[in-house]
Amino acid sequence: MKNNCVFCAIQAGEIPSEKFYEDERMIVIKDIEPKAALHYLAIPKRHYKLLGEMTESDREDLGKIFATIPSLAEKLGLEGGYRLIINQGDDAGQTVFHLHIHILGGQKMDFPEL
Repeated sequence: MKNNCVFCAIQAGEIPSEKFYEDERMIVIKDIEPKAALHYLAIPKRHYKLLGEMTESDREDLGKIFATIPSLAEKLGLEGGYRLIINQGDDAGQTVFHLHIHILGGQKMDFPEL
């Protein structure tokens, strides 16, 4: 497990979690503190905490992860739409420092003022 990372431990099977999807690049699990009716996490298998730390290979993997998420919408109950969020650092609310993508849906989403 890299740096006591909970997501690395989940991937290694050290912490139980129901995986809704898994391939060579990523896993998708339910968030244990949901912020929407449906709240999943798409987690790259390679450990890096911020977008700025990605290698070229990580960037390719992340692109493929973003390309895979739409194909999972029906399986995850997100046919009506979903929101993707990546928190970057303390000020953004990142609590697990292994890059991950929040997938939220299952309800009408409020929009913050931009």
